[in-house]
Amino acid sequence: MLPEIIIMTTKVRDMPVGIQDFGKLRRGGYLYVDKTDYVYEMARLGRPYFLGRPRRFGKSLFLTTLKAYFLGKKELFEGLYIYGVEKDWLEYPVFHFEFVGEEYTSLKHFQAALDDNLTGLEAVWGKDKVENTYARRFKGLIRRAHEKTGLGVVVLVDEYDKPLLETFNNPELNDTVRNMLKGFYGVLKGMDASLRFVFLTGVTKFAKVSVFSDLNMLVDISMDREYAGICGISEKELLANFQPEIHALAEDNKLTDDEAVAQLKKYYDGYHFAKESEDIYNPYSVLNTFYKKEFAYYWFQTGTPTFLVKMLQNIDFNLPRFENDIHVPVNYITDYRADAADPVPVLYQSGYLTIKKYDSVTGLYTLGFPNEEVKYGFLNELLPVYSGKTLNDSSISVISMMQALKKGDVGGMMTMLQAFCASIPYDLPRKKQRDESYFQSLFYLIFSLMGQFVQTEVKSAVGRADAVVKTAGAIYVFEFKMDDTATAKQALEQIEAKSYLIPYQAEGREIVKIGAAFNRKKGLLTGWETGKNNFCN
Repeated sequence: MLPEIIIMTTKVRDMPVGIQDFGKLRRGGYLYVDKTDYVYEMARLGRPYFLGRPRRFGKSLFLTTLKAYFLGKKELFEGLYIYGVEKDWLEYPVFHFEFVGEEYTSLKHFQAALDDNLTGLEAVWGKDKVENTYARRFKGLIRRAHEKTGLGVVVLVDEYDKPLLETFNNPELNDTVRNMLKGFYGVLKGMDASLRFVFLTGVTKFAKVSVFSDLNMLVDISMDREYAGICGISEKELLANFQPEIHALAEDNKLTDDEAVAQLKKYYDGYHFAKESEDIYNPYSVLNTFYKKEFAYYWFQTGTPTFLVKMLQNIDFNLPRFENDIHVPVNYITDYRADAADPVPVLYQSGYLTIKKYDSVTGLYTLGFPNEEVKYGFLNELLPVYSGKTLNDSSISVISMMQALKKGDVGGMMTMLQAFCASIPYDLPRKKQRDESYFQSLFYLIFSLMGQFVQTEVKSAVGRADAVVKTAGAIYVFEFKMDDTATAKQALEQIEAKSYLIPYQAEGREIVKIGAAFNRKKGLLTGWETGKNNFCN
């Protein structure tokens, strides 16, 4: 790996926001965090690789770095690690397949994308009229390129799984696309002698696609420790390469440099892609923060993938489960299947959950939200699914409740919560079930989202109140009764009976206990009672 680089300049450089092509980045003089040590090592070994990483995590940039290297574009690498160690700089035939930037709403759209990729290559390497299927065309291209150059072909596939993810909610189309890809990628298995290098990227690893069931020589490096930092920005890279930007960010936000780094860590750090690896920052969000000099949820502002939102709408799961760390075996998160009823595997592979730790005795991984951007962005996207409201209306409602509590207006906050619940459409798919898990998830979302503005805790273990909200002057402890015959008074009494207030009595603030009753059949918050305790003396 590279030695630590110390940047002495104080000038803020051009951030490569939205730049996913290595050649454009280097020719444009944009700042580049050197990842060419990975390129050199992978090319040296010459294995066929698969890399899974979340969207906007630098996969396309790394793939085009490989492309530039195998095309022998030495001038683009001047000053980088590989420039000093590579001696040959041969120009190989490179087949670069791109599946990003397309909408696969029909079989026709998918076929057009595949045809476009092949037609461009056939303009260079020719076509035989007997090649009347996508697989035969692909195989013929590899054979001719190898014969004409005497060099092995380099195959680079960007976002191989995009057509599968885009058709996730159309099972018939998804099966057709999957079978076509099975035959297409299956070509690679029998042409090892004509191939120099193969590299596929994606978000998810679909176990039913032959890339992973039949193409058994493909090496999945997604969770390998030595490749944990291949995409994204490590803390060492952040501090070594971005000192001028950190200082400018700190100045613009009236922070010290150390405070700015702490904010970056809080918002964007925390990803781990192996059993043991250093923290990785989300590169898209970090670069945007330096570019705009403002902390925001940039990754989520690009939009949560449609397939994920629809999946969460259709799968029944207990959302408060995510408040606790989730323990799973390794095959649970690596061999994702599109028909799975549990969203955890795809949430991990999509970057919404990450590895927190690994237990070598049990072989279990602990998963959790990597950082605040992911947690609050994810919950913000989910609230409309549970409330039937727009994202804007849902967010305004949560902010209004939070503002009422900051003023000490418990009645106002509860009235707003009551109105919020009453306005949820009757025919909302989740609400029609009227089960306790739906309402628990709804309250979990509301109180968790308040945590963007005030300190909150939500129920995560037996013997703890359903929600706790802390403001400068008071601590509010909530208990909800969801038995249709229960009363708000009983909920209030439970707070005392189970000593929910004791953990907060040393904090020197007024403690307000709030018991509330919820009628599941009517879908309404039917009443609430409050009481106060003061442990300041």
